Amino acid sequence: MELKNIRNFCIIAHIDHGKSTLADRLLEITGTIDKRDMKHGQMLDTMELEQERGITIKLQPVRMNWKGYEMNIIDTPGHVDFQYEVSRSLASVEGALLIVDATQGIEAQTLSNVYMAIENDLDIIPVINKIDLPAADFDKVSEEIVNLLGCDADEIIGVSAKTWENVESILDEVIQRVSSPKVYGDKNPNNDELKALVFDSQYDAYRGVVSYVKVFQGEIKKGDTCHFLNTGKKIIALDVWHFSPVYESDEKIGLGSVWYVVTGLKTIRDAKVGDTMWKPEDIEWPKDRAEDATAIEWFGEVTPFIYAGIFAMDSSEYPLLKDAMEKLVLNDSALFVEQEVSPALGHGYRCGFLWLLHLDIVKERLMREFGMDVIMTAPQVTYRVMMLWDKTSEYFRHSPKLLENEKGQKCTRILISNPEDLPKREKYLYIEEPIAKVEIITPQAYVWNLMTLSQDRRGNFKNQVFIDSDRVMLTYELPMNELIWDFYDEIKSLSSGYASLNYELIKYNEDDLVKLEVLILEEKVDALAFICHKSQARMLWWKVCANLKESIPKALFVIKIQAVVWGDVVWRENISAMRKDVTAKLYGWDISRKKKLLQKQAKGKKKMKQFGKVSLPSEAFVNLLKK
Repeated sequence: MELKNIRNFCIIAHIDHGKSTLADRLLEITGTIDKRDMKHGQMLDTMELEQERGITIKLQPVRMNWKGYEMNIIDTPGHVDFQYEVSRSLASVEGALLIVDATQGIEAQTLSNVYMAIENDLDIIPVINKIDLPAADFDKVSEEIVNLLGCDADEIIGVSAKTWENVESILDEVIQRVSSPKVYGDKNPNNDELKALVFDSQYDAYRGVVSYVKVFQGEIKKGDTCHFLNTGKKIIALDVWHFSPVYESDEKIGLGSVWYVVTGLKTIRDAKVGDTMWKPEDIEWPKDRAEDATAIEWFGEVTPFIYAGIFAMDSSEYPLLKDAMEKLVLNDSALFVEQEVSPALGHGYRCGFLWLLHLDIVKERLMREFGMDVIMTAPQVTYRVMMLWDKTSEYFRHSPKLLENEKGQKCTRILISNPEDLPKREKYLYIEEPIAKVEIITPQAYVWNLMTLSQDRRGNFKNQVFIDSDRVMLTYELPMNELIWDFYDEIKSLSSGYASLNYELIKYNEDDLVKLEVLILEEKVDALAFICHKSQARMLWWKVCANLKESIPKALFVIKIQAVVWGDVVWRENISAMRKDVTAKLYGWDISRKKKLLQKQAKGKKKMKQFGKVSLPSEAFVNLLKK
């Protein structure tokens, strides 16, 4: 296929604006799939969880043919938690269909996706979907899009993916308004040297790692020897596929196409997202050395926003959990995993997630795909800790960067995602917490409620913009630690479900943060440690102790629960002992006999308290995550 006859584009939108349904219509119109072959709606949502929840989790490329053009389309997620999937898609295409719901208008994630598309210099085609609904307001939404993009109103396409109205015109507009694929470095398109961007990878049990690639230079043929420039891995292209929407084998991938390469690798970490697949123009040039080539620079590696521990319900099931996690990592390039040992929960994993929905999806997949019922500890964000320079300290084993503070002291910063890794108070100068830029779009009637909520969560008001006569965009700077505790649920509740949220990490700020630990029978439970702001510590330690008191079953001795901040006990709850009535069998006996039995019982309970142990039930951790 000639370069001028190829169009690569993706679909971007806020969640539930009809992206996947529109993608289905395009597949049917182009004859890529027959309606009789559709097993379910949203054909590009191949995971069971995607179909059940009605959301797109993984990006999905598919090839279509229309009027002599090869059209490669990528369906992307709409939820803010999977924004990294969208950024990878935008780096691999030249155009984007911006879908806006005719009944809801522009929402927070719509703005975020538009800004990313503009940064990638994409040709944006605005589409208003669901124009068949009675509540649709095409003129109002068109005005919002014109103000956002600065385009003409006649450039906006009105469609209904449900009724097929005007959907076919989208394909014609893509041909006219989306540019031909880019060539890397403006080099000669006929150059045989291969450079292809790896924008996603997945693991196939029979074929190994399958990489999703966009070819920017040269071509890939079946059987070619290629290199991954960043990981240094050398592979043979066992097969090349396109997806229509079933995998079909081809002889080669031409310049500008978005296809799949079967690498045969055994782990997805050898085919990193963002890597460059390279093949020299001449197999002997220069002695087949990949280090002489230059990688394509497009997007960086994924950075987890929150961390949580994952442990098996029963510690004896750790081998099963290990096997499940190894397989899950193969198909989730955004999941960060490292082994962890907890005295309370045994062997497990410390995992990094994009955000709370990603965490929930991972937990659900472990249960459905691998039958693992797991315990997840409370999620934590990553903090920066400023420490005085000391090469003898264990915290300097990774050779951190030497800095100098305003007092002229030599110091350095370390990153902490697990509260148990926080040094002792006298070892560091201060803690910096991550701050997010939060954009909330809401009807004007709910502005006061949401401003009050943001202020209560230590938010710093930045801006207020009227999108139209009824809707307002509030901009706040908010600690990310405040976002993970039911902030999204509170926004939906206070706005009757009408408000939408978008956020991004922008900086770190120094603040008065403390470490809260929990002692049970004077033994520290590391899985229940938190880092929180001093102003909210009292509420948190009361909540933790109260929830544990309800969750831990009674024993034959008193169970003492304590909240500790920097070594000082700040709150305490007692779970009273179960008491057997040892005097029940005494009828008519002298009172001294009853006292003797009660004293013997008290002595036994005192001894039991010294040696007794408490096993934390899984419900204790689940209850802590509840509102």
